[in-house]
Amino acid sequence: MRTEAGASVQYFLRVGEQELHLNPLLGRTLTLTHTGNIFCDACGRKTKKSYSQGHCYPCMKKLARCDMCIMKPETCHYAQGTCREPEWGEQFCMTDHIVYLANTSGLKVGITRANQMPTRWHDQGATQALPIFRVKTRHVSGLVEVAIAKHVADKTNWRAILKGDNDVLDLQTEAERLTQAIASDLADIRLQFGQDAIVPAEQGALTFSYPVTEHPTKISSHNFDKNPHVSGILKGIKGQYLIFDTGVINVRKFTSYEVTASHE
Repeated sequence: MRTEAGASVQYFLRVGEQELHLNPLLGRTLTLTHTGNIFCDACGRKTKKSYSQGHCYPCMKKLARCDMCIMKPETCHYAQGTCREPEWGEQFCMTDHIVYLANTSGLKVGITRANQMPTRWHDQGATQALPIFRVKTRHVSGLVEVAIAKHVADKTNWRAILKGDNDVLDLQTEAERLTQAIASDLADIRLQFGQDAIVPAEQGALTFSYPVTEHPTKISSHNFDKNPHVSGILKGIKGQYLIFDTGVINVRKFTSYEVTASHE
């Protein structure tokens, strides 16, 4: 789902060639139906199964965006000359990244490309976010993230974010604490990649509100692979999840699935 910032995050679901604005549908019955077709997000070919969030098997095996280093950027092998797509790597990996703290299911550290703010935090269902470092490459961001992850979580408990918002955190104080805790790691990374490889981020903390009228107390998940029809009263949207009175569905999980939508 595409998002836009606002008093409450605005969500738009791509259906065919159109976008469906979801926020106005809160409290109404929304029905999503998988047609049975899956088309690769990269090459467009029809595929029986989706890999790496929307790719066919050949694209999953050959594209740099599907390599393990995307999930674990500290393992980037661009400098070794073994990147699957060097030009793609130059555009998306060898560019400024942000290391940030966020309040999702609790305090967590994460990374994103500098031009992906605040979309990254909307996708995670973060209620607060604070950029702490701007770094030269995705590889360096991964090294910094690994150092911070020794002290705080680097993953989100998706069930927790759907059950309600966390208490407000003092992210600035947490950032100062963690910066001190990883001082030696930062020194080692700068020694290897240059003093300007890691600099303080300039943007301040942000807060986000999500369009949720009722959080579920018990979570059950819809799955297009098991049932092509998902229907219910739309109670909320948070992260990449639609919250129905009948259960929740992770829209991103079904990237490249052809779906029709109707509402009452």
